[in-house]
Amino acid sequence: MPEQLSVGVLDYGSGNLHSVVQALHHAGARVSLGSADQVAEADAVVIPGVGAFDACMSGLVAAGGDELISRRLRAGRAVLGICVGHQVMFSQGLEHEIERAGVGILPGLVEPLRSHRLPHMGWNTVVPDDHPTLRTRLFTHPEDRYYFVHSYAVRELPEGFDGLASWTRHDGDRFVAAVEAGPLTSLQFHPEKSGPAGARLLRGGQLVGKDRDEDQIVDTEDDFHRHQRNQRGPAGGGRKKSQILGKKIH
Repeated sequence: MPEQLSVGVLDYGSGNLHSVVQALHHAGARVSLGSADQVAEADAVVIPGVGAFDACMSGLVAAGGDELISRRLRAGRAVLGICVGHQVMFSQGLEHEIERAGVGILPGLVEPLRSHRLPHMGWNTVVPDDHPTLRTRLFTHPEDRYYFVHSYAVRELPEGFDGLASWTRHDGDRFVAAVEAGPLTSLQFHPEKSGPAGARLLRGGQLVGKDRDEDQIVDTEDDFHRHQRNQRGPAGGGRKKSQILGKKIH
């Protein structure tokens, strides 16, 4: 990261906390894991999430995480959502005919992917919208691949959406892979499990950093592409089953 930032990872009973904390630590951040009150004053707050949308929202609300997110974003302070932590940023989730309101920062419905192969587990490239005024700070290398593991996603956004969405596909089904909206960055994929591509985002400070200039990324281009060739593989990337949490995958 361009400078040592304080990053708070919210512990509300959901998420791949160890992997997220370790990835941020290796990226050079000063990382804390704790309650909403304990992480509130960090330079950036990370909202992880694994499991069912309804259960994650219940845990988030009980922990005061929804209020923390809203308060920080109103103040222009960085928030990063990962996987179900990304999904809860949207207006609503629909799972097994159970509808549940999300935090509602972003407009959209989290719904099942339309594929006979679920969950979606594997490595995908990400394509930003061709926006007339906004430019992605994250996905500047089209060949980069990121690790996804989920069965639900946001498949449509309203016209005039106030932010920059990036997209990918699973079996032809197009869905939101990431959103950049002011101080909010929201990712359906797992940067902490995305090898050199994910580490590049974290070390460059694009996800949670105060200064996101491209020329401050730590890795050289040669190192980045060499490590990417070594660790990228076929769909699933050679990940062990033990790396996939035992709970219902989203």
